[in-house]
Amino acid sequence: MNKNEYLKLDNQICFALYVCSKEIIKKYRPLLEPLNLTYTSYIAMLSLWEKDGVTVKELGDTLFLDSGTLTPLLKKLEISGYISRKRDAKDERNLRIFLTKKGQELKERSEKIPSNLLCSIYNGDYCDNSEMIKLRDTLHNLMRRFLSSEGSSKT
Repeated sequence: MNKNEYLKLDNQICFALYVCSKEIIKKYRPLLEPLNLTYTSYIAMLSLWEKDGVTVKELGDTLFLDSGTLTPLLKKLEISGYISRKRDAKDERNLRIFLTKKGQELKERSEKIPSNLLCSIYNGDYCDNSEMIKLRDTLHNLMRRFLSSEGSSKT
């Protein structure tokens, strides 16, 4: 690639990731609205369905979100009745997040979201996920590289 090609917008990995990220989140919107979830609250719930009772810091680290973003999100999830926040009995400085019964039941209502999202990307045609699995694995590898590089930061 000649040096003039390096600065073309279409040759930027960051731009392709940016556009795809925006568009995939847009595809999630109609799937999540009936559940009263945004994309960010959805990924928080996904994390809590894997591991309940985590601290706010642990959840923030998992989601790569700072407390300024996470706190209002958790308040909304609590108002929706999906979670409760309680002070840690061992260390009252920590706030733990617990799924409520309603939050646990939401998991069952959310089970079809990944396949519905995939089908929406392919406009309802055959929803082969092998391409998406390869992409996901490539992105996870890239995430690991960023996180293992010196001076990396989750926030």
